[in-house]
Amino acid sequence: MRKVVGLNQGWYYCDSFCEEFLQHEFDGHPWQEVTLPHANKEIPYNYFDERDYQFVSTYRRKLAIDPGDQNKRLFLDFEGVMAAADVYLNQVLVGAHRGGYTPFSCDISHAVDFGGDNQLVVVADSTERPDIPPFGNVMDYLCYGGIYRDVSLRVVDHVFIENVFAKPKNVLAQAKGLEVDVYINNPLNRAAAGQLCASLSRDERIIAQACREFKLDQLGIQVETLNLSNLTDVELWDLDTPNLYKLVVELKTNLPTEDSFAVRIGFREAVVQPDGFYLNGRRVKIRGLNRHQAWPYVGYAMPKRAQQDDADILKYELGVNTVRTSHYPQSRHFLDRCDEIGLLVIEEIPGWQHIGDDQWKQLACEHVREMIQRDWNHPSVFLWGVRINESRDDHDFYTETNRIARELDPTRQTCGVRVHAHSEFLEDVYTMNDFTHFGGDLVLRDQRVVTGLDHYVPYIVTEYNGHMYPTKRFDHEERLMEHGLRHMRVLSAAGLDPHIAGTVGWCAFDYNTHYQFGSGDRICYHGVMDMFRIPKFAADAYRSQVDPEKGLVLSPVTIWARGERSIGGVFPLVIFTNCECVEMKVDGQSVGKFFPDRLQFPGVKYPPVVIRRAPRNFGEWGSQWYDGEFIGYVDGKPAITKKFVKNPVASRLEIKADHQLLCADGADATRVVFSMVDQVGNLIPYISDFISIEVEGPGEVIGPKQVALIGGCIATWIKAKPTPGIIRVRAVSSRLASETIAIKTE
Repeated sequence: MRKVVGLNQGWYYCDSFCEEFLQHEFDGHPWQEVTLPHANKEIPYNYFDERDYQFVSTYRRKLAIDPGDQNKRLFLDFEGVMAAADVYLNQVLVGAHRGGYTPFSCDISHAVDFGGDNQLVVVADSTERPDIPPFGNVMDYLCYGGIYRDVSLRVVDHVFIENVFAKPKNVLAQAKGLEVDVYINNPLNRAAAGQLCASLSRDERIIAQACREFKLDQLGIQVETLNLSNLTDVELWDLDTPNLYKLVVELKTNLPTEDSFAVRIGFREAVVQPDGFYLNGRRVKIRGLNRHQAWPYVGYAMPKRAQQDDADILKYELGVNTVRTSHYPQSRHFLDRCDEIGLLVIEEIPGWQHIGDDQWKQLACEHVREMIQRDWNHPSVFLWGVRINESRDDHDFYTETNRIARELDPTRQTCGVRVHAHSEFLEDVYTMNDFTHFGGDLVLRDQRVVTGLDHYVPYIVTEYNGHMYPTKRFDHEERLMEHGLRHMRVLSAAGLDPHIAGTVGWCAFDYNTHYQFGSGDRICYHGVMDMFRIPKFAADAYRSQVDPEKGLVLSPVTIWARGERSIGGVFPLVIFTNCECVEMKVDGQSVGKFFPDRLQFPGVKYPPVVIRRAPRNFGEWGSQWYDGEFIGYVDGKPAITKKFVKNPVASRLEIKADHQLLCADGADATRVVFSMVDQVGNLIPYISDFISIEVEGPGEVIGPKQVALIGGCIATWIKAKPTPGIIRVRAVSSRLASETIAIKTE
């Protein structure tokens, strides 16, 4: 039976490469011991040169091979190396890959020394090579270097299962079906007879099984199909009920060889039609955000937990139902979590506007294959993006990418994200980055204006806002308010148009970028959260669209200060909320109840409350300033309260960790947020005190230990060392110290 061994620990790293590094015992250079995922260079938060990490580096480690595996086939599985990788075992080149976002495997069976030490060397070229997508021109995101995803050793028999594609059938019927394509690899071209068996289970309870005989009669990959029918005890995968099932396929032959392959699957029907998006036969308005998989300091090189946390933030903190993996396939851990929590995914190939030469296009087509074959069992993924983001038309190229996608996976639609109107429509769904809204009355265009067609087609707006209105979390209150309103206006406009299946805003998180973009400091402040996943007010525009039973939202877009805005005061005052009305109190006295603005925002379920002018008894400029209080009502009763003080002072340095338990593997990490708050717990946004982060025990800070608060708060990630114990963390500023929190590692 197959075995898979993780290889994330025990690597040695050097920020250069020379041929001598391939030798078994070469020690003529200082090597740094590292754990994967690994960034080839840590970078500052902003104002750095992206060329700092664009170099060729080397990773080495000893590879222990069980002598009992001598008659097996052995593979190294790499989930992501940026951007070109050459892999050597015992000085033999065993594999190479071009492209930093898709996985690859190396057959090392012929190069293993079963009687001695095995030296594994990976040469990672992290330069922006013009022959590899997405490179070749300017690009609005960074492709950080190193082996930034997991690596494992896979041991199988000489006939083994290469992949499995499970295709649910008749999912809306009472009796469902499952067609399972099994990709059997016969690299030695051995003739054999065998049996395949598939079992479908949930919570260790087997629901259905099927077996069939087969014969091996060809070299390489042979596809055999199993069918499980009359599945009456299966629940659908949906946004609120993401039911998942385990499919295990077992192979046995008369050679003898055997193998077992397990995947998680879900039963669902997801299709975009001219009149909207339908999930399991029910029309659902797509409300999503784009995501870059990047973090401060280490770029892409964050572990499983951080990837999962991003999915949770999108689903539970931002309240969206869809994410687009802009602009490349993202971590399998992220997609696994999307499966688990019911977050829809639009996944696309690497690229940004530029199309290269024929060799470049051929490699992009290979990325289509690698993306789909990796992710075709994820129920969360419902669209394949097979066009380079915002690129020009290229009929032959995109005819081929669509052909590949439809041939590999006939169960999903294709899309191609464009920015030019009247672009050739070769995909199943027309996806458009619509940057129409400048703040005026025109918010979204009718899709026929965009497509140039005289009829409606399946259509999604895949970006809006972003560079049209970049906003820092510490910006002026009026800008923060307009930032949130622009997102809300798009949500409302899409809600009124049945021919727009939904919108995916640009974007969830701020991100580092090349010098040609961003705000001069190599940060695009386009997110509704900053790079540390700390929310701006625009985040509440999305959160407020969640039904109250899932969580109440009451977010006045203000820091409650007399002189913050032009001409003074806090009006017009926008309150993002899912309450039925909001009562406002000043100095303990009610000044009235205010209701959602359904006239200006008729297309959203929960419009914001907008108080356009100061109540009569509020006071003019120069008069006394008072405490404020807002009370949200549900079913006619007070349900949530937000208070402000008239004289905020720094009262507490809060510390909060997302997780209190980590795996002591040298890679696992949790975010820790430090916030300076006032007497009632509100963030003080314009304080920039310097804090020192103190860590005791088996943990370390990712990035610098001494940082300045940004807009009153900042976060870091604490990484566990490969030793169990208790990590204790606190922060100290010139005026306050936080509590000490404990994080256990085991």
